[in-house]
Amino acid sequence: MRALVVDPEAPVKLRIGEVPEPTPGPGQVLLDVQHISLNHGEIAFAGSQQPDTVHGYDAAGVVVRAAAGSPPVGTRVIAFGAGAWAERMAVNADAVAEVPESVDLAEAAALPMAGITALRNLRSTAILGKRVLITGASGGVGRYAVQLALIGGAHVIAQDNRQEGLAELGAHEVVSDLGGVQPVDLVLDNVGGPLLVEAWRLVKLGGRVQNIGWTSGAAAVFEPYSLFAVGPSKSLNTWGDVAAPAEDLATLVSFVAAGRLSPEVGWRGTWDRLDEAADALLRRRIAGKAVLDVGI
Repeated sequence: MRALVVDPEAPVKLRIGEVPEPTPGPGQVLLDVQHISLNHGEIAFAGSQQPDTVHGYDAAGVVVRAAAGSPPVGTRVIAFGAGAWAERMAVNADAVAEVPESVDLAEAAALPMAGITALRNLRSTAILGKRVLITGASGGVGRYAVQLALIGGAHVIAQDNRQEGLAELGAHEVVSDLGGVQPVDLVLDNVGGPLLVEAWRLVKLGGRVQNIGWTSGAAAVFEPYSLFAVGPSKSLNTWGDVAAPAEDLATLVSFVAAGRLSPEVGWRGTWDRLDEAADALLRRRIAGKAVLDVGI
């Protein structure tokens, strides 16, 4: 089969290559993949993987071999797992969710990694009636986080230099910097660097910062004792829990089907245009997600 594999000599460290078809293990589903979506980190760090590794985690397609607890053969699904960017994918049954006919399968492909990241980080604390700051809000995770925080009843502050569409998503405040922002209860940080330091200063006692991404590529330098405060503890956390996401994937799809969540696909094309999509993603010319159609 064909797949997007790691190639250190390729312009974006990936190319279309021929690889053996996957053999599903116990509890795994085999998918005929029709669409994949790209995430910034996957593209930025592709060269750190072993050459010829099938890359990527987000896929949408049709079940061709079912497993215990999975949707049956012929079901349209989204999936999250290693080796997704290929014509066939073997993935754990607890990482697959059915996509209803009312939802475009290509748009659903944009949900897994970014959607799970936004959803699980927002669940880190009670957000109803709270002030939630989302940095880098125009990216894949950021645009989902804005919408999901609104669903959760938060007052949402969206920060980004590229602000198109953020007010339309429902953000209560849209800012390019944090200079005039009032204290917040929760930060979902996609930028890192000096902005993370500024965001920390804005967090109320008892609040928290969830550091998700580091698109700035810059160091975050905290002054001595700036992490210390007298009173209820505030915390700085990272995120990496991708275990058994089927239920969360189903939640995201249900929000899309109900018209409460927009997949926010900012770029779509065939996978032979990988270099074009990856370059646009790395240069932050895409608002939202990039989706590639497989095998065309």
